Amino acid sequence: MKYLPLIALVVAVSACAAQPPAGVQSVGQSQQSPKAVAQCIAQKWADGSQQQVVSQDTMANDQALDVYVPGQQPPTGAAAVVRPAYTGTGSWVGFRANGAAGSDATGAITACL
Repeated sequence: MKYLPLIALVVAVSACAAQPPAGVQSVGQSQQSPKAVAQCIAQKWADGSQQQVVSQDTMANDQALDVYVPGQQPPTGAAAVVRPAYTGTGSWVGFRANGAAGSDATGAITACL
């Protein structure tokens, strides 16, 4: 019984880790690494807008990244949210709109999945 609180904590943390971040709409999954998916999204947005695209690591070794829509800035701007897949290998990708138009942005994201 003395390990029951620890087990409950591990279960609660695991359940939270499997949830998409708050305010982020799921776009899809990819078999590619988070770094490869983020680079693809950044390149498509940069090519399409002819503007600089900001990318920000949110986990060491390019395991999780936020790629900001052209003209948006960290930490609260509209962004593609690229995380390790919740199950298996590859990446999970979502979109945090924060007031930006989502259809053009999610089209580029979908092309990189």
